[in-house]
Amino acid sequence: MLAEPTASLRSVRDPRVPGPRGEYAPDAGPGRPYWARLLPLLAALACVTRLPSLCRPLWSPDEGYLAVQARMLAHGGTLYDTVVDRKPPLVPWLYEGAFALFGDGSLLPLKVLAVLAQLLTAVLLVSVARRRWGDGAGRTAGVLYLLISIGLNPEDAQAAAFEVFMLPCTAAAMWCADRRRWGAAGTAVACAFLAKQTGGAVLLPVGWLLWKGGAPRRDVLRLAAGLGGPVLAAALLTSPSGFLFWTVTGSGAYASFTGSELHVLGRGLVNSAILAAACAGILPPVVRVLRIARTGAGELWLWLAASVAAVLLGFHFFGHYYLQLMPPLALLGAAALQILPRERTVRAILVSGGACAVFLAWGLLAPRPELAHATRLAETVRAHTGPEDRVLFWGMHPEAYWLADRTPASRFLTAGLLTNYSGGRNGPQVGEKYAVTGAWPVFRRELRAAPPALVIDDSRGKPFAPHRVPALHRILTADYEPVLWVEGAVVWGRVER
Repeated sequence: MLAEPTASLRSVRDPRVPGPRGEYAPDAGPGRPYWARLLPLLAALACVTRLPSLCRPLWSPDEGYLAVQARMLAHGGTLYDTVVDRKPPLVPWLYEGAFALFGDGSLLPLKVLAVLAQLLTAVLLVSVARRRWGDGAGRTAGVLYLLISIGLNPEDAQAAAFEVFMLPCTAAAMWCADRRRWGAAGTAVACAFLAKQTGGAVLLPVGWLLWKGGAPRRDVLRLAAGLGGPVLAAALLTSPSGFLFWTVTGSGAYASFTGSELHVLGRGLVNSAILAAACAGILPPVVRVLRIARTGAGELWLWLAASVAAVLLGFHFFGHYYLQLMPPLALLGAAALQILPRERTVRAILVSGGACAVFLAWGLLAPRPELAHATRLAETVRAHTGPEDRVLFWGMHPEAYWLADRTPASRFLTAGLLTNYSGGRNGPQVGEKYAVTGAWPVFRRELRAAPPALVIDDSRGKPFAPHRVPALHRILTADYEPVLWVEGAVVWGRVER
Protein backbone atom coordinates (compact mmCIF):
# COMPACT_ATOMS: atom_id res chain seq x y z
CA MET A 1 0.00 0.00 0.00
CA LEU A 2 2.88 2.39 0.70
CA ALA A 3 4.88 1.60 -2.44
CA GLU A 4 3.15 4.14 -4.69
CA PRO A 5 3.35 7.18 -2.35
CA THR A 6 6.95 6.33 -1.52
CA ALA A 7 7.88 6.21 -5.19
CA SER A 8 6.11 9.49 -5.76
CA LEU A 9 7.96 11.10 -2.93
CA ARG A 10 11.29 9.84 -4.15
CA SER A 11 10.63 11.31 -7.58
CA VAL A 12 10.64 14.82 -6.09
CA ARG A 13 13.34 14.11 -3.56
CA ASP A 14 16.57 16.10 -3.55
CA PRO A 15 18.89 14.36 -6.02
CA ARG A 16 21.93 14.44 -3.74
CA VAL A 17 23.09 11.28 -2.01
CA PRO A 18 22.70 11.32 1.78
CA GLY A 19 25.64 10.68 4.04
CA PRO A 20 25.96 7.70 6.41
CA ARG A 21 23.47 9.24 8.88
CA GLY A 22 21.06 10.58 6.30
CA GLU A 23 22.62 14.05 6.19
CA TYR A 24 23.25 16.08 3.06
CA ALA A 25 26.17 18.39 2.54
CA PRO A 26 25.26 22.07 2.14
CA ASP A 27 24.55 22.98 -1.47
CA ALA A 28 25.95 26.50 -1.25
CA GLY A 29 28.57 27.23 -3.83
CA PRO A 30 31.99 28.66 -2.95
CA GLY A 31 31.70 32.11 -1.49
CA ARG A 32 27.92 32.18 -1.50
CA PRO A 33 26.88 34.50 1.38
CA TYR A 34 24.40 32.08 2.95
CA TRP A 35 24.58 33.35 6.51
CA ALA A 36 25.03 36.98 5.48
CA ARG A 37 21.63 36.82 3.78
CA LEU A 38 19.84 34.59 6.25
CA LEU A 39 20.91 36.09 9.59
CA PRO A 40 19.29 39.53 9.05
CA LEU A 41 16.03 37.81 8.07
CA LEU A 42 16.08 35.60 11.16
CA ALA A 43 17.03 38.53 13.41
CA ALA A 44 14.18 40.66 12.05
CA LEU A 45 11.75 37.77 12.46
CA ALA A 46 12.91 37.15 16.04
CA CYS A 47 12.42 40.83 16.89
CA VAL A 48 8.98 41.03 15.30
CA THR A 49 7.68 37.88 16.95
CA ARG A 50 8.87 39.13 20.36
CA LEU A 51 7.34 42.60 20.02
CA PRO A 52 4.49 41.88 22.48
CA SER A 53 7.04 41.12 25.20
CA LEU A 54 8.12 44.77 25.03
CA CYS A 55 4.58 46.07 25.52
CA ARG A 56 4.22 45.05 29.17
CA PRO A 57 6.55 45.48 32.16
CA LEU A 58 6.28 41.71 32.59
CA TRP A 59 4.19 38.85 31.25
CA SER A 60 4.01 36.10 33.82
CA PRO A 61 4.42 35.33 37.54
CA ASP A 62 7.59 33.42 36.61
CA GLU A 63 9.19 36.65 35.42
CA GLY A 64 8.05 38.32 38.63
CA TYR A 65 9.45 35.49 40.74
CA LEU A 66 12.80 35.71 38.97
CA ALA A 67 12.94 39.50 39.34
CA VAL A 68 12.27 39.30 43.09
CA GLN A 69 14.79 36.48 43.50
CA ALA A 70 17.42 38.53 41.69
CA ARG A 71 16.85 41.50 44.01
CA MET A 72 17.08 39.27 47.06
CA LEU A 73 20.32 37.71 45.79
CA ALA A 74 21.76 41.17 45.09
CA HIS A 75 21.04 42.16 48.69
CA GLY A 76 22.91 39.24 50.21
CA GLY A 77 20.42 36.40 49.81
CA THR A 78 21.62 32.84 49.35
CA LEU A 79 20.08 30.59 46.73
CA TYR A 80 18.34 27.50 48.17
CA ASP A 81 18.59 29.00 51.65
CA THR A 82 17.15 32.49 52.07
CA VAL A 83 16.11 32.57 48.38
CA VAL A 84 14.17 29.51 47.28
CA ASP A 85 12.33 28.08 44.29
CA ARG A 86 11.83 24.70 42.66
CA LYS A 87 13.98 25.69 39.69
CA PRO A 88 17.73 25.33 38.98
CA PRO A 89 19.99 28.37 39.38
CA LEU A 90 20.97 29.39 35.85
CA VAL A 91 18.09 31.76 35.06
CA PRO A 92 18.01 33.41 38.52
CA TRP A 93 21.73 34.07 38.08
CA LEU A 94 21.06 35.47 34.62
CA TYR A 95 18.49 37.89 36.08
CA GLU A 96 20.87 38.82 38.88
CA GLY A 97 23.64 39.57 36.39
CA ALA A 98 21.36 41.64 34.17
CA PHE A 99 20.15 43.65 37.17
CA ALA A 100 23.75 44.25 38.29
CA LEU A 101 24.63 45.63 34.85
CA PHE A 102 21.48 47.54 33.94
CA GLY A 103 19.59 48.12 37.19
CA ASP A 104 16.60 46.26 38.60
CA GLY A 105 13.82 48.65 37.62
CA SER A 106 13.07 47.12 34.22
CA LEU A 107 13.04 43.69 32.59
CA LEU A 108 13.93 45.16 29.18
CA PRO A 109 17.49 43.73 29.21
CA LEU A 110 16.05 40.27 29.93
CA LYS A 111 13.53 40.69 27.12
CA VAL A 112 16.37 41.52 24.73
CA LEU A 113 18.23 38.44 25.94
CA ALA A 114 15.09 36.39 25.27
CA VAL A 115 15.07 37.66 21.67
CA LEU A 116 18.73 36.66 21.34
CA ALA A 117 17.97 33.24 22.87
CA GLN A 118 15.26 32.60 20.28
CA LEU A 119 17.53 33.82 17.49
CA LEU A 120 20.35 31.56 18.66
CA THR A 121 17.96 28.60 18.81
CA ALA A 122 16.85 29.31 15.23
CA VAL A 123 20.47 29.61 14.01
CA LEU A 124 21.41 26.28 15.58
CA LEU A 125 18.39 24.60 13.99
CA VAL A 126 19.35 26.10 10.63
CA SER A 127 22.84 24.66 10.98
CA VAL A 128 21.56 21.19 11.91
CA ALA A 129 19.06 21.10 9.04
CA ARG A 130 21.51 22.52 6.53
CA ARG A 131 24.13 19.91 7.40
CA ARG A 132 21.58 17.13 6.89
CA TRP A 133 19.46 18.31 3.96
CA GLY A 134 21.03 21.38 2.42
CA ASP A 135 20.61 25.15 2.29
CA GLY A 136 16.89 25.21 1.58
CA ALA A 137 16.06 22.94 4.49
CA GLY A 138 18.21 25.10 6.77
CA ARG A 139 16.31 28.25 5.83
CA THR A 140 13.02 26.43 6.24
CA ALA A 141 13.90 25.15 9.72
CA GLY A 142 14.95 28.57 11.00
CA VAL A 143 11.98 30.45 9.59
CA LEU A 144 9.46 27.83 10.69
CA TYR A 145 10.87 27.78 14.20
CA LEU A 146 10.58 31.53 14.69
CA LEU A 147 7.07 31.57 13.20
CA ILE A 148 5.79 28.91 15.60
CA SER A 149 7.85 30.11 18.58
CA ILE A 150 5.02 32.39 19.81
CA GLY A 151 2.25 29.89 19.13
CA LEU A 152 0.87 29.77 22.65
CA ASN A 153 -0.98 32.03 25.06
CA PRO A 154 1.16 35.21 25.09
CA GLU A 155 1.68 34.83 28.83
CA ASP A 156 3.49 31.59 28.06
CA ALA A 157 5.23 32.48 24.80
CA GLN A 158 6.34 36.07 25.46
CA ALA A 159 7.72 35.74 29.00
CA ALA A 160 11.49 35.96 29.45
CA ALA A 161 11.44 32.96 31.74
CA PHE A 162 12.96 29.53 32.19
CA GLU A 163 11.96 27.73 28.99
CA VAL A 164 13.05 30.48 26.61
CA PHE A 165 16.59 30.37 27.99
CA MET A 166 16.55 26.58 28.07
CA LEU A 167 15.80 26.21 24.34
CA PRO A 168 19.14 27.35 22.88
CA CYS A 169 20.87 24.94 25.25
CA THR A 170 18.81 21.99 24.00
CA ALA A 171 19.43 23.00 20.37
CA ALA A 172 23.14 23.38 21.10
CA ALA A 173 23.21 19.89 22.61
CA MET A 174 21.81 18.41 19.39
CA TRP A 175 24.12 20.57 17.25
CA CYS A 176 27.19 19.35 19.16
CA ALA A 177 26.06 15.72 19.17
CA ASP A 178 25.45 15.86 15.42
CA ARG A 179 29.10 16.85 15.04
CA ARG A 180 30.43 14.29 17.53
CA ARG A 181 31.55 16.98 19.97
CA TRP A 182 30.58 14.98 23.02
CA GLY A 183 32.14 17.08 25.76
CA ALA A 184 30.41 20.20 24.44
CA ALA A 185 27.18 18.24 24.00
CA GLY A 186 27.29 17.20 27.64
CA THR A 187 27.89 20.79 28.73
CA ALA A 188 24.94 21.97 26.65
CA VAL A 189 22.71 19.29 28.22
CA ALA A 190 23.88 20.43 31.66
CA CYS A 191 23.07 24.06 30.83
CA ALA A 192 19.61 23.01 29.63
CA PHE A 193 19.04 21.17 32.92
CA LEU A 194 20.37 24.11 34.92
CA ALA A 195 17.91 26.41 33.14
CA LYS A 196 15.02 24.05 33.87
CA GLN A 197 15.06 20.43 34.96
CA THR A 198 13.07 19.17 31.96
CA GLY A 199 15.79 20.51 29.66
CA GLY A 200 17.75 17.41 30.61
CA ALA A 201 15.40 15.39 28.40
CA VAL A 202 17.61 16.23 25.42
CA LEU A 203 20.15 13.80 26.88
CA LEU A 204 18.07 10.96 25.39
CA PRO A 205 18.56 11.88 21.70
CA VAL A 206 22.15 12.92 22.42
CA GLY A 207 22.79 9.52 23.98
CA TRP A 208 21.13 7.86 20.99
CA LEU A 209 23.49 9.63 18.59
CA LEU A 210 26.43 8.55 20.74
CA TRP A 211 25.23 4.95 20.70
CA LYS A 212 24.72 5.04 16.92
CA GLY A 213 28.32 6.16 16.53
CA GLY A 214 29.58 3.11 18.42
CA ALA A 215 29.86 4.79 21.84
CA PRO A 216 33.65 4.59 22.29
CA ARG A 217 34.58 4.76 25.94
CA ARG A 218 36.44 8.05 25.55
CA ASP A 219 33.34 9.68 24.02
CA VAL A 220 31.12 8.39 26.81
CA LEU A 221 33.55 9.84 29.34
CA ARG A 222 33.61 13.17 27.50
CA LEU A 223 29.82 13.36 27.50
CA ALA A 224 29.67 12.42 31.19
CA ALA A 225 32.32 14.98 32.12
CA GLY A 226 30.65 17.70 30.10
CA LEU A 227 27.33 16.92 31.78
CA GLY A 228 28.53 16.38 35.33
CA GLY A 229 30.97 19.26 35.63
CA PRO A 230 28.54 22.21 35.35
CA VAL A 231 25.88 20.50 37.48
CA LEU A 232 28.42 19.74 40.22
CA ALA A 233 29.75 23.30 40.03
CA ALA A 234 26.23 24.72 40.39
CA ALA A 235 25.60 22.52 43.43
CA LEU A 236 28.86 23.61 45.06
CA LEU A 237 28.26 27.29 44.30
CA THR A 238 24.92 27.12 46.08
CA SER A 239 24.43 24.34 48.62
CA PRO A 240 24.67 20.69 47.56
CA SER A 241 21.86 19.57 49.88
CA GLY A 242 19.70 22.60 49.10
CA PHE A 243 20.33 22.25 45.37
CA LEU A 244 19.32 18.58 45.45
CA PHE A 245 16.22 19.26 47.56
CA TRP A 246 14.85 22.24 45.64
CA THR A 247 15.59 20.97 42.14
CA VAL A 248 14.94 17.23 42.48
CA THR A 249 13.64 15.68 45.69
CA GLY A 250 11.47 18.39 47.24
CA SER A 251 8.65 18.53 44.70
CA GLY A 252 6.78 15.29 45.31
CA ALA A 253 3.45 16.89 46.21
CA TYR A 254 3.77 19.43 43.39
CA ALA A 255 4.32 16.69 40.80
CA SER A 256 1.47 14.50 42.04
CA PHE A 257 -1.43 13.90 39.65
CA THR A 258 -3.91 13.63 42.51
CA GLY A 259 -6.26 16.60 42.86
CA SER A 260 -7.90 18.70 40.12
CA GLU A 261 -7.48 15.97 37.51
CA LEU A 262 -10.17 17.29 35.18
CA HIS A 263 -8.96 20.87 35.57
CA VAL A 264 -5.37 19.92 34.77
CA LEU A 265 -6.31 17.64 31.87
CA GLY A 266 -8.51 20.37 30.43
CA ARG A 267 -5.58 22.77 30.54
CA GLY A 268 -3.40 20.20 28.79
CA LEU A 269 -5.92 19.67 26.00
CA VAL A 270 -6.44 23.40 25.47
CA ASN A 271 -2.70 24.10 25.29
CA SER A 272 -2.20 21.14 22.96
CA ALA A 273 -4.90 22.51 20.66
CA ILE A 274 -3.32 25.97 20.69
CA LEU A 275 0.08 24.54 19.78
CA ALA A 276 -1.47 22.40 17.03
CA ALA A 277 -3.06 25.54 15.55
CA ALA A 278 0.31 27.31 15.62
CA CYS A 279 1.92 24.32 13.88
CA ALA A 280 -0.82 23.90 11.27
CA GLY A 281 1.72 24.46 8.51
CA ILE A 282 4.13 21.84 9.86
CA LEU A 283 2.04 18.95 11.09
CA PRO A 284 0.44 17.82 7.78
CA PRO A 285 3.73 17.30 5.89
CA VAL A 286 5.31 15.69 8.94
CA VAL A 287 2.44 13.23 9.35
CA ARG A 288 2.25 12.52 5.63
CA VAL A 289 5.92 12.12 4.78
CA LEU A 290 7.94 10.96 7.73
CA ARG A 291 5.81 7.90 8.37
CA ILE A 292 6.50 6.54 4.87
CA ALA A 293 9.90 7.89 3.89
CA ARG A 294 13.30 7.56 5.44
CA THR A 295 14.93 10.94 6.10
CA GLY A 296 17.53 10.13 8.72
CA ALA A 297 15.35 11.83 11.34
CA GLY A 298 15.14 9.06 13.96
CA GLU A 299 16.95 11.07 16.61
CA LEU A 300 14.65 14.02 15.91
CA TRP A 301 11.62 11.87 16.63
CA LEU A 302 13.36 10.74 19.81
CA TRP A 303 14.01 14.39 20.70
CA LEU A 304 10.33 15.15 20.20
CA ALA A 305 9.28 12.10 22.23
CA ALA A 306 11.62 13.06 25.08
CA SER A 307 10.24 16.60 25.00
CA VAL A 308 6.67 15.29 25.14
CA ALA A 309 7.62 13.23 28.19
CA ALA A 310 9.10 16.38 29.75
CA VAL A 311 5.82 18.25 29.16
CA LEU A 312 3.89 15.42 30.82
CA LEU A 313 6.25 15.28 33.80
CA GLY A 314 4.62 16.89 36.81
CA PHE A 315 1.07 16.67 35.41
CA HIS A 316 0.51 20.42 35.17
CA PHE A 317 0.54 21.04 31.39
CA PHE A 318 1.23 24.76 31.56
CA GLY A 319 1.47 26.43 28.19
CA HIS A 320 5.10 27.43 28.61
CA TYR A 321 6.01 23.76 29.05
CA TYR A 322 5.06 23.25 25.38
CA LEU A 323 7.84 25.58 24.19
CA GLN A 324 10.17 22.60 24.53
CA LEU A 325 8.37 20.84 21.66
CA MET A 326 8.99 23.59 19.11
CA PRO A 327 12.66 23.01 18.10
CA PRO A 328 12.22 19.31 17.22
CA LEU A 329 8.92 20.10 15.48
CA ALA A 330 10.62 22.72 13.31
CA LEU A 331 13.38 20.29 12.35
CA LEU A 332 10.91 17.52 11.60
CA GLY A 333 8.97 19.96 9.45
CA ALA A 334 12.12 20.83 7.50
CA ALA A 335 12.92 17.11 7.14
CA ALA A 336 9.48 16.44 5.68
CA LEU A 337 9.35 19.46 3.39
CA GLN A 338 12.73 18.82 1.78
CA ILE A 339 11.21 15.65 0.33
CA LEU A 340 8.08 17.30 -1.02
CA PRO A 341 7.72 19.68 -3.97
CA ARG A 342 8.79 23.26 -3.32
CA GLU A 343 5.23 24.58 -3.35
CA ARG A 344 4.52 22.57 -0.20
CA THR A 345 7.30 24.47 1.59
CA VAL A 346 5.83 27.78 0.44
CA ARG A 347 2.40 26.68 1.65
CA ALA A 348 3.77 25.58 5.03
CA ILE A 349 5.53 28.91 5.55
CA LEU A 350 2.47 30.90 4.52
CA VAL A 351 0.18 28.92 6.85
CA SER A 352 2.70 29.24 9.69
CA GLY A 353 3.06 32.94 8.96
CA GLY A 354 -0.70 33.43 9.10
CA ALA A 355 -0.90 31.61 12.42
CA CYS A 356 2.05 33.67 13.71
CA ALA A 357 0.22 36.89 12.76
CA VAL A 358 -2.80 35.77 14.81
CA PHE A 359 -0.68 35.04 17.86
CA LEU A 360 1.20 38.30 17.39
CA ALA A 361 -2.07 40.23 17.35
CA TRP A 362 -3.22 38.29 20.42
CA GLY A 363 -0.09 39.33 22.27
CA LEU A 364 -0.35 42.97 21.23
CA LEU A 365 -4.07 43.46 21.83
CA ALA A 366 -5.18 41.08 24.58
CA PRO A 367 -5.86 42.68 27.99
CA ARG A 368 -3.87 41.55 31.03
CA PRO A 369 -6.26 41.84 33.97
CA GLU A 370 -4.04 39.96 36.43
CA LEU A 371 -1.11 42.27 35.71
CA ALA A 372 -3.39 45.28 36.17
CA HIS A 373 -4.60 43.84 39.49
CA ALA A 374 -1.05 43.18 40.71
CA THR A 375 -0.08 46.71 39.70
CA ARG A 376 -2.94 48.24 41.70
CA LEU A 377 -2.01 46.15 44.74
CA ALA A 378 1.61 47.26 44.39
CA GLU A 379 0.57 50.92 44.16
CA THR A 380 -1.55 50.54 47.29
CA VAL A 381 1.32 48.95 49.22
CA ARG A 382 3.77 51.58 48.04
CA ALA A 383 1.42 54.33 49.20
CA HIS A 384 1.03 52.85 52.71
CA THR A 385 4.57 51.67 53.47
CA GLY A 386 8.08 53.04 53.46
CA PRO A 387 11.00 51.80 51.35
CA GLU A 388 12.46 49.89 54.30
CA ASP A 389 9.22 48.13 55.26
CA ARG A 390 8.77 44.42 54.67
CA VAL A 391 5.45 43.15 53.32
CA LEU A 392 3.81 39.79 52.66
CA PHE A 393 1.70 39.13 49.57
CA TRP A 394 -0.33 36.00 50.27
CA GLY A 395 -1.15 34.94 46.73
CA MET A 396 0.24 33.61 43.48
CA HIS A 397 1.62 36.83 42.00
CA PRO A 398 5.17 37.42 43.28
CA GLU A 399 5.58 40.19 40.71
CA ALA A 400 3.70 42.43 43.17
CA TYR A 401 6.86 42.61 45.32
CA TRP A 402 8.88 43.81 42.33
CA LEU A 403 6.21 46.26 41.19
CA ALA A 404 5.87 47.67 44.73
CA ASP A 405 9.65 47.78 45.25
CA ARG A 406 9.24 46.31 48.72
CA THR A 407 11.22 43.57 50.46
CA PRO A 408 9.39 40.25 50.93
CA ALA A 409 8.77 39.27 54.55
CA SER A 410 9.53 35.63 53.70
CA ARG A 411 11.68 33.57 51.39
CA PHE A 412 8.46 31.86 50.25
CA LEU A 413 7.28 34.24 47.55
CA THR A 414 3.97 32.52 46.77
CA ALA A 415 1.28 30.79 48.76
CA GLY A 416 1.88 27.78 46.53
CA LEU A 417 5.08 26.79 48.30
CA LEU A 418 3.20 26.81 51.62
CA THR A 419 -0.03 25.14 50.46
CA ASN A 420 0.75 23.23 47.22
CA TYR A 421 -1.77 25.35 45.35
CA SER A 422 0.95 25.93 42.77
CA GLY A 423 -0.21 25.82 39.23
CA GLY A 424 -3.90 26.21 39.82
CA ARG A 425 -4.29 22.90 41.62
CA ASN A 426 -7.60 23.39 43.43
CA GLY A 427 -8.47 19.91 44.63
CA PRO A 428 -7.99 18.14 47.95
CA GLN A 429 -4.18 18.37 48.01
CA VAL A 430 -4.09 22.04 49.03
CA GLY A 431 -3.25 23.03 52.61
CA GLU A 432 -0.51 23.28 55.19
CA LYS A 433 0.26 19.57 55.22
CA TYR A 434 1.01 19.63 51.49
CA ALA A 435 3.56 22.45 51.76
CA VAL A 436 7.22 22.06 50.91
CA THR A 437 8.77 19.95 53.67
CA GLY A 438 9.88 22.11 56.59
CA ALA A 439 8.45 25.33 55.13
CA TRP A 440 5.98 26.28 57.86
CA PRO A 441 8.42 26.34 60.82
CA VAL A 442 10.75 28.55 58.77
CA PHE A 443 7.85 30.78 57.69
CA ARG A 444 6.66 31.29 61.26
CA ARG A 445 10.20 32.13 62.41
CA GLU A 446 10.55 34.71 59.66
CA LEU A 447 7.31 36.46 60.60
CA ARG A 448 8.22 36.46 64.30
CA ALA A 449 11.71 37.80 63.69
CA ALA A 450 10.62 40.66 61.40
CA PRO A 451 6.82 41.05 61.24
CA PRO A 452 5.64 42.55 57.93
CA ALA A 453 4.12 46.03 58.02
CA LEU A 454 1.30 44.81 55.76
CA VAL A 455 -0.10 41.40 54.82
CA ILE A 456 -2.03 41.42 51.55
CA ASP A 457 -4.46 38.53 51.31
CA ASP A 458 -4.85 38.12 47.55
CA SER A 459 -6.48 34.68 47.72
CA ARG A 460 -9.85 36.03 46.47
CA GLY A 461 -11.77 32.91 47.45
CA LYS A 462 -9.22 30.35 46.30
CA PRO A 463 -8.42 27.24 48.37
CA PHE A 464 -5.41 28.86 50.04
CA ALA A 465 -7.53 31.62 51.65
CA PRO A 466 -6.35 32.35 55.24
CA HIS A 467 -9.47 30.92 56.86
CA ARG A 468 -8.52 27.58 55.29
CA VAL A 469 -4.90 27.83 56.47
CA PRO A 470 -5.10 27.78 60.28
CA ALA A 471 -1.48 28.76 60.97
CA LEU A 472 -1.74 31.91 58.88
CA HIS A 473 -5.22 32.70 60.17
CA ARG A 474 -3.93 32.66 63.75
CA ILE A 475 -1.13 35.07 62.89
CA LEU A 476 -3.48 37.48 61.14
CA THR A 477 -6.18 37.51 63.80
CA ALA A 478 -3.65 37.89 66.62
CA ASP A 479 -1.47 40.69 65.24
CA TYR A 480 -3.27 42.31 62.29
CA GLU A 481 -6.59 43.83 61.29
CA PRO A 482 -8.15 44.54 57.88
CA VAL A 483 -7.56 48.15 56.81
CA LEU A 484 -8.18 48.19 53.06
CA TRP A 485 -9.95 46.23 50.34
CA VAL A 486 -8.60 46.35 46.78
CA GLU A 487 -10.52 44.47 44.08
CA GLY A 488 -11.23 41.51 46.32
CA ALA A 489 -7.84 41.52 48.05
CA VAL A 490 -7.73 42.33 51.77
CA VAL A 491 -4.90 44.48 53.16
CA TRP A 492 -4.12 43.67 56.80
CA GLY A 493 -2.27 46.26 58.88
CA ARG A 494 -0.25 45.44 61.96
CA VAL A 495 -1.87 46.26 65.30
CA GLU A 496 0.46 47.82 67.83
CA ARG A 497 0.05 46.13 71.24
